[in-house]
Amino acid sequence: MTQKLIAIDLDGTTLNAQSLITPKTKAVLQETVKAGHIVSIATGRPFRMSEQFYKELGLTSPMVNFNGALVHLPHRNWSFESETLFSRDIVFDILAQKDELQLDYVAAENRDTFFVDRIDFDDAYLFSNQKPTEANLLKNLKSNPTSMLVQTTNEMADTVAKRLTAQYSDYVDVRTWGGPKAILEIVAKGIEKARGVKIIADALHIDRQNIMAFGDEHNDVEMLEYAGWGVAMANGSVGAKAAANDQTDKPNTEDGLADYLETRLLKKVAEKSA
Repeated sequence: MTQKLIAIDLDGTTLNAQSLITPKTKAVLQETVKAGHIVSIATGRPFRMSEQFYKELGLTSPMVNFNGALVHLPHRNWSFESETLFSRDIVFDILAQKDELQLDYVAAENRDTFFVDRIDFDDAYLFSNQKPTEANLLKNLKSNPTSMLVQTTNEMADTVAKRLTAQYSDYVDVRTWGGPKAILEIVAKGIEKARGVKIIADALHIDRQNIMAFGDEHNDVEMLEYAGWGVAMANGSVGAKAAANDQTDKPNTEDGLADYLETRLLKKVAEKSA
């Protein structure tokens, strides 16, 4: 059996509509690891919002956070770790445009800190299991961040993304999350999931042709293109499907990822060994 690196996006891919891993998806991913393959999470989420899924799946592999701005082996020292920052001045500049851009909040963080400009609202999706360190960005953000998050309305998301890209395209990239909220993530220029997956593959001596990647949104496009076999979700965007080699028969709400791995990878391995 040829060992595969299976790179999995979270929102819209591994997670269902309730942002949970179903029992079937968990079982199939664990069976995939048991079969000798490496499953690595590659997400736009920060580690604080993805650690629970890493633990739930019982993974021991490196993972990609912040769309590639952080590549690490959770809770362990790893010589291949990579974290890319950008200037905090951009955070302050966008904060000054908050009302004009109709932003609900502006947040900035890295692996150890999480600052937001206001906490007078309850957003479990943003905060997950960790409240922000402080609400006053101007006062407390003293170092360059790995990532920024801003939330706007679904109607304004495309406009905001285009405005921010026009202003700061020399320094940062603006990405959308695939979840239920209109959240935009801002990371250093050139950061993408494909870069993070390549770091992991090189570290583990996995050839590009043996990388299988799953995703659904435009922040997965480069990863789907880079992988030896890119798989877009049935619920994926037009861009994701165009970048992929194949797509799942079922959406994330029907265990599409698990179904694909079960029928296209695990079943074939079982047939060959029979």
